[in-house]
Amino acid sequence: MRDPFSRRNFLARSFALGCSAAASPLLTPISLAAAPGENRLVVIILRGAMDGLDLLRPVGDPDFAKLRQNLAPGGLPLDNFFVLHPAMAQMLPLWQAGELAFVPATSTPYRDRRSHFDGQDHLEAGTVGTLPIGVARTGWLNRLLTLLPAVDARTAFAVGRERMLILEGSAPMTQWEPGTELELSPQSRLLLEHLFAADPLFAEAGMTALDMTGAALSDLEALEDHDDASMMAMMAEDMTPSAGDGDALAAYVAEQLRGATRIASFSLSGWDTHQNQARTITPALERLQAAILTLKAGLGPDWSRTTVMAMTEFGRTMHENGTQGTDHGTGGAMLLAGGALRGGRMFGGWPGLSEADMYAGRDLMPTRDIRAYAGWAMRDLFGLRKSDIEKTVFPGLDAGDTPRLIL
Repeated sequence: MRDPFSRRNFLARSFALGCSAAASPLLTPISLAAAPGENRLVVIILRGAMDGLDLLRPVGDPDFAKLRQNLAPGGLPLDNFFVLHPAMAQMLPLWQAGELAFVPATSTPYRDRRSHFDGQDHLEAGTVGTLPIGVARTGWLNRLLTLLPAVDARTAFAVGRERMLILEGSAPMTQWEPGTELELSPQSRLLLEHLFAADPLFAEAGMTALDMTGAALSDLEALEDHDDASMMAMMAEDMTPSAGDGDALAAYVAEQLRGATRIASFSLSGWDTHQNQARTITPALERLQAAILTLKAGLGPDWSRTTVMAMTEFGRTMHENGTQGTDHGTGGAMLLAGGALRGGRMFGGWPGLSEADMYAGRDLMPTRDIRAYAGWAMRDLFGLRKSDIEKTVFPGLDAGDTPRLIL
């Protein structure tokens, strides 16, 4: 008799929760660092590949309506070409105040394999191609710290359940885990028990970990009659980030930025929208909006010296798929916010959406390396040289001309 809970079947079905642990909402680390001066930088990693064409809808492009017949009805006008997703309505006052901007059609140099794990490594390492091991496994915010004076173990530290590559490296840092309790519903625990039982390598350690979650045996027995599909749906609901995740993280970061901290990075998950994107992207956008507005409120006067950069590992396909979602793509969008920003505008060019303009016949073509925008922002915020950005922070980058992001 076929075991519906075999490890292989479990892993195959778990694609319904997002196609890899790299997109998991359970991983929400924060990194913090001190730096000289009064300018602040916050980098938000959007794990799971945000669809930039849904966040920032190019309704002025005649091909857009044909590509996105179901996903992008209407929006909030920003100019005569782009409209903003309706879930971001509370961001409009920032746009009108010049404290919000976007970079459409941008990406890291990572191409073609479209793996969350690889894409996020490239995004956080800020590197491309084959580099020395010591460089390839450091993060670009850590390499920025090596250029700043008086950095010690107290000036850079990570907060969260796992360390973020973006702040890993030779510059000293300390890690703090504010809470490591993993709360699982009975249905989630039962599914994992079946997974562990099917793999002896997982069994002992896995069951010990599950015992620590405290689900009652009677609760588990009551779930035995559920089929695996319905239980996977319940587990997906169990793993969905709560609405308060974004503002809770941002409130903590804002508190640190009011003190000695000048650089912070944290991640928000939930962007892997293979199915029913119209429904699944909305709470992710609301969490991002809540995080930015909480930063603004929490920073008070320091918001005027703050720049927020929200970026993702890659974009998504231009065409909808058969389940009213989108698949892994290439070109995406970058969101910028803050009182130090020259906002109320779009930065960069637009490649067009015709078939001839697509990357690999399926994706939005990036017009400029996302690292160039991050590099110029750091150069202007922290008084670095362009050569520092191109040689140390992002080795091998041709930063080009300044986009003039910062006031």
